[in-house]
Amino acid sequence: MQRMRIQGMTCEGCNEAVAEALVVAGATEVRADFKTGQATFSPGAASEASLRGALEQAGYRVAQIEDAADPVTGPDHRSGPAPRAGYDLLVVGSGAAAFAAGIRARDLGASVALCEANSIGGTCVNIGCVPSKAMLAAADAYHRAGHSPFVGVRTSSGPLDLASLVRAKDEFVDELRAGKYENIAQEYGFTLLCGRGRFTGPGTFVCEGKVIRADRFLIATGASPSVPPVPGLEEAGYLTSTTALELKELPESIAVIGANSIGLEMGQLFLHLGSRVTFLEALPRVTPFEEPEISDALATVLRDEGADIRAGVGISRVERAGKRRAVVFEQDGSEERVETERILVATGRRPNTAGLGLEATGVELTDRGAVRVDEFLGTTNPRIWAAGDVTGAPQFVYVAATQGSVAADNAIGKTRRIMDWTGLPRVTFTSPQIASVGMTASEAANAGHRVESRTLDLAAVPRALVNRDTRGLVKLVADAESGRLLGMHVLAESAGEVILAGVYAVKNAMTITEIAETWAPYLTMAEGIKLAAQTFTRDVSKLSCCAA
Repeated sequence: MQRMRIQGMTCEGCNEAVAEALVVAGATEVRADFKTGQATFSPGAASEASLRGALEQAGYRVAQIEDAADPVTGPDHRSGPAPRAGYDLLVVGSGAAAFAAGIRARDLGASVALCEANSIGGTCVNIGCVPSKAMLAAADAYHRAGHSPFVGVRTSSGPLDLASLVRAKDEFVDELRAGKYENIAQEYGFTLLCGRGRFTGPGTFVCEGKVIRADRFLIATGASPSVPPVPGLEEAGYLTSTTALELKELPESIAVIGANSIGLEMGQLFLHLGSRVTFLEALPRVTPFEEPEISDALATVLRDEGADIRAGVGISRVERAGKRRAVVFEQDGSEERVETERILVATGRRPNTAGLGLEATGVELTDRGAVRVDEFLGTTNPRIWAAGDVTGAPQFVYVAATQGSVAADNAIGKTRRIMDWTGLPRVTFTSPQIASVGMTASEAANAGHRVESRTLDLAAVPRALVNRDTRGLVKLVADAESGRLLGMHVLAESAGEVILAGVYAVKNAMTITEIAETWAPYLTMAEGIKLAAQTFTRDVSKLSCCAA
C-alpha cells in the first residue's frame, strides 16, 4: 500500500473525485479522506507519473507519495466543536494574517475558526515565499558551482534534474506546513473549516452549505497573480510565479513580462538554471521603484549573466505556433518580437475578494479591488475587519502577520491599535540581493526634505573584495539639515541581513554622524553601512582597510 498526500481536497465530493481518478489510472483499494488531505491505495501496475498526472488532471496537486502500511491517519481539523453561541472570531483564510489573528485572539480567550478553501497556510508557505526562496537558493548554488571566482578552485555544476529539485521543494513545503500551520492550529485549538465560504448577509457566513455563526469576522484571503489583458496571451498559455515553480522540465527560453521583484526573482532563477531569459518591463528600468543606481547595477549583473533586458516597452500581443510563442511589443516607436518557449507573467497581484459575497455585507472595496479598511483595519461593516494582502497593504508576509495581530486586538480586545509603518524593509531575493528601508532620494525630496545622499560602490567594502564579488552598492539618503537618515538602499550579497541595521537606524531616527561613529565588525558586508556614512565627510578610499 502507498499513501498520497494531496492538496486541494475540501469536501466529500473531493473524496469521490480523487478515488475515481486513481482507479481510472490503475490503482486499487483506494481510500481518500479530505479531512487529512490523504489517500491510500495499491498502485498495481500504475506508475507514479500516471497517478500524479491523473490527480493533476482532476484539479488536485500531489505533494508526496510514500509507503503506507497503515490506513489514512492524520489530524482532523474539522473536529473542533463550535461554541453553542457561535465563534467569537471567524477568519476567512489560513495564511500569515489569519494565523497571527487567530493566535492573538486565542491569547485573549476567544474561540476561533478559520475557513480555508485551499491548502492550509495560504500563499507564503504553499506557493509564495517558502517554495520560491527554496528554489532560488538551489538555483544560486547551481550557478555558483559553475562560476567560481577564486583562482585555483575548480567547480562544476553537472547535469540538472529539475523534477527532483521540484519534488524536494514540495516535500520541504509539506514539512513546514505541517510544523508551522497544521500543528499550530491544533496547539491553539482553532477549528479549521475546510471548504469555500461566502457571506450571505451583513453578519452571516456559509461554508460548504453550513451556516457558521460568529460575533466578529476577519477577511484574510490574500492575493493572487494579476494577468494583464494582452491579446493572445490566454490562447498561447502562460506561467505565473505559482505555476513556474511546478515545471518538471527546464524551458530552453522564457520571456518574463514584468521586471519588478517577482519577475526578477523568477527570471534569474531560470537564468541560473540554464534558460535563455528575456525581461520585458513597461517602465523605463528594471526594479523601477528602487534607486536608479540599484536598477542600473542589477541590470548590468543580469546582462553579464546572459539575460536580455527590454525596458520601456508596451506589449501588443502574444502569438503561438506549436510549442513556440512570440511576444510582440513596441519599443521606441517600432514593433519588435521575442521568440520564446515559455512566457512568465509577473505584473503584480490582485486581492482575493471575488466570490466572498461582500456585496451582501456592506463592505466597500477600493478602486483596485482591495477591502477598504480604516487605520484600525476595520471595514465599513462594524463586525468585519480585514488584514494582509487583501487590504492592498505592502505584500510582505511580516506585514500580513502584523496586521492580523493588530486586527485581532481591535476586534476581540476592543483596542484601537494602528499600524506603525516606520522602518518597513523590503527585500528582493535576486543575486545579489536588493534590500531597502525608508525613502528614496526622490521620495524624500517630494516629501519636502533638502536631501543629501551618498553612494558607496562595493569595491570599497573589504568583505566584497574578499568574496571576489564587488557587484553592488550601498546608498544612504539623509536630511541635509538634521543629518537624520531617511533611507538605506543596498545591492549586495546578504543585503537582506544587512538591511536590519538600516531598519533600526531609520526607526530610531539616527543621524549619519551617529552611524559613522558606531561600531561595525570588520570583514562583514554590514561594514559597508559605516563606510557609506563616512563618505559624507571624507574620501574612504584614503582610509586603511580597517580604519575607524
